[in-house]
Amino acid sequence: MDKTRPIIIVKKKGGHGGHHGGAWKVAYADFVTAMMALFIVLWLLNSSKQVQEAVGGYFKDPTGTSKKVGSNMAGTGENFTLTRDNMPKLKEQLQQAVRQMADFEKLKNHIEMTVTTEGLRIELSESATGTFFDSGSAKLNDDGRLLLITLSQELGKLPNKLSIEGHTDSQPYAPTASYGNWELSADRANAARRVMQSNGIQADQVTQVRGFADQRLRKPDAPLDPSNRRISLIVQYILKNNDDENAQPSARGEEKSEGNKTTFPPDKHAAGQEESTQR
Repeated sequence: MDKTRPIIIVKKKGGHGGHHGGAWKVAYADFVTAMMALFIVLWLLNSSKQVQEAVGGYFKDPTGTSKKVGSNMAGTGENFTLTRDNMPKLKEQLQQAVRQMADFEKLKNHIEMTVTTEGLRIELSESATGTFFDSGSAKLNDDGRLLLITLSQELGKLPNKLSIEGHTDSQPYAPTASYGNWELSADRANAARRVMQSNGIQADQVTQVRGFADQRLRKPDAPLDPSNRRISLIVQYILKNNDDENAQPSARGEEKSEGNKTTFPPDKHAAGQEESTQR
């Protein structure tokens, strides 16, 4: 009986599945991309605020902002190019630096920062007895020198060009004097330039030093007011290609406020308004 049972032979096909192609390469590429993104995020978290804004500006406008903002980087990225878009950031940075000065409370009513069509205008105005310069002289006093050094250390980090202006009130010198308001305004502007270039400002960063005498009064209705005597520092824009032509710095130094004017809070300990017109 057993001899008549049919013999069944089962044949199993050997070998392996079909070719998988390059699927593993795609997965590996995704992994590498994810790791790169992780390291970029970690780098940004440890970068300065200016670098973060520059990278953000690139993704918002790859063909515009990225060409200017964040260019000319060096070292840790603390240096950055100022355009019309980020000039208010510099104003905040300078205000913070000035607030660290020991005599800030005494000086704050004489420091004004305004964003204009030229750039950031920093005005250091005088009091009747002299705030930054000795009265009637182009010699800086200790407060004036310290303030200019503080500003120089911040502005020297930038590639932006600077202009320095000197202004006086309308109090005339004696008719026979060989020295007058024109000479005083120019000499004070030059004195500021020398101190700044010795304490952080680059040699080629100052492009203009101008003395205007009493031709551009801060208070035209009060030509003898001490605040007409002042030094103006203008941090000029570095314009992007699509900036308006009317934003070009004026060769004559004329400026138009853009509504971003800042003065420090009033001094609560002020003794009262000074009325003397002594230079």
